[in-house]
This record gives sequence, structure tokens and C-alpha cells, in this order.
Amino acid sequence: MRRTGTFHTRFQSLEIWKSDLVTEFRVAGALHASYHRKRFLTGLAWDLIAAAALLRKDGPPRSILMLGLAGGTAFRVLRHLLPDCQLTAIDIDAEIVVLARAHMDLDALDIEIHTTDAYPWLEKNRRSFDVVFDDIYLAGKTDVFRPQAWNPELLAHLRRAVAPGGLLAVNLVTGAGHRAMQSHTRKILCGAFPTVRSLTTAEGMNEVLVAGEAVATRRQLAPYQELFSDWRDRMYWNRVGVKRIS
Repeated sequence: MRRTGTFHTRFQSLEIWKSDLVTEFRVAGALHASYHRKRFLTGLAWDLIAAAALLRKDGPPRSILMLGLAGGTAFRVLRHLLPDCQLTAIDIDAEIVVLARAHMDLDALDIEIHTTDAYPWLEKNRRSFDVVFDDIYLAGKTDVFRPQAWNPELLAHLRRAVAPGGLLAVNLVTGAGHRAMQSHTRKILCGAFPTVRSLTTAEGMNEVLVAGEAVATRRQLAPYQELFSDWRDRMYWNRVGVKRIS
């Protein structure tokens, strides 16, 4: 791959790397979004995000809200698996959305996109969604960080946006410097919901937590594997691990 450009938005410095088949956005030295023209999965956090959205006990979601969009990597997987699902995304960085449209074919995903600060938007929101996903990270000088820890007020806004029988999920970076936030979020969700499941993959440095009145097991993901034509996508899908923590 080769770097084809560096862009400085209001919120981050982003490098674009490309090969004949792949486009990557890299922020603070880390992979921020990925677009492969022939495949969908990466073995990383976006696989977990897509899988988590499919663990609704009452069947596939008809609507998904994503707080934090970037290049739309997870939504690309979900649009492939759920062609009729209503996808809505909030992202504070309008410039990265423009770059994703230009370099990652974002418009092909038919996403309703709001370029604004997600948490104030959430306070005013009165819509409900089958799945609400918090994937908000900002870029620091050497690492990413969550701009706000989950607290009772934020949790109330998030829960209000979840339709009956729906799921609330969050993507968490793991490892040194992130364990306190991971532990805090686990505690908040386990105290608020009857069922919380953790999704991980061997290649990634993330944990996705998905919570609800009922959250399906790993078995519910198995049928979707047949929707991937490439053997590497099927391999990565099979590697998604799901375990109950509450």
C-alpha cells in the first residue's frame, strides 16, 4: 500500500493509504476505517460491531443508529447482510464524511447521516431504533480516547433511543490506558440490563459489549456466514467470539 494523502480536519489528522483493492484511513498511527472492493471483514472491531447488531432475540434489526461513523466500515458489512435495514449515523467530523464519500464509496450504503455532536443530538432525539451503537472515539496525539464516560444521564438518553426488544451496544478499545474505561462501562451495563454479552476476536484490540432484556448467543450468527462468498470473510466471521458476562 502507499500513502496517497494527508488531511487535517477540525478533529484529527488522517492519512489515506491505498492499494488496487483496499483503501484505509489511518489516524494516530491506527487503522480508522477500511474499504475492500471485494471483501467485507477485517478480523478487527468492525466485524464485532456488525455481529453485535445481529444478536437481537426478536430477529434481524430493522433500524440501527450508529454514534460515530468514520468511513462506514461496519455499516458496509451490515448493508450487505441487511439490505433493507434503515441505517442512521451521527458523526461530528463532517470532513471525514466527505473523504469517505470520495474514497470509500460511502454513498452506496444509503445511510442517513447527521454531521453533528452525537451526545447533544441524542439528548434531543425522540426516535427509537432496534439497535443503538456507541462507537465514539476521538484522536489524541498518540492514541484514541472516549470523549465522555458513560454515566446515568448518558445511559438514560441511550436507553430512550432503544426500541422495545432492542439492543444497546458499545465498542471499547482494550489494552494499556483503556482498562479503566472498559471496566467502568462493563459495570454500568451489567447494572442496567439483565443480559450483557462480550464480543471479541483474536486479531483485534477491542471488545464490543451488547446489552438488552435478552441477547442472543453466538448460534444466531451462524446462518449469516453463508452470505459471504469469500473464504476469508467466512473465516473471520467464524472467529467472532461471544460470551455472556451478565
